[in-house]
Amino acid sequence: MGRALVGISNAKEKLRRTISPRNGSISSTTNDVPKGHFAVYVGETYRRFVVPISYLNHPLFQDLLHWAEEEFGYNHPMGGITIPCSEDYFISLISLLKSS
Repeated sequence: MGRALVGISNAKEKLRRTISPRNGSISSTTNDVPKGHFAVYVGETYRRFVVPISYLNHPLFQDLLHWAEEEFGYNHPMGGITIPCSEDYFISLISLLKSS
């Protein structure tokens, strides 16, 4: 049993290192999504962004979700919502949504 706990601990640490923070908009662990937000994975490197749930109501963000559904269905490789666009496009869209 002790070996299983060590294995779980090692797996958690590997996951934390895999999803390492960059540029402040990415969360460092899977448990740090604040209330009223959700995580999405974007681009070829699956960069993780935490965005407000209110973006789900915006037509441009809904278009991205439909695109993700067409690309991945409901089987996302990262386990969360994966958006099949470039990081630059996503950052531009988020900037637009923040300003509106």
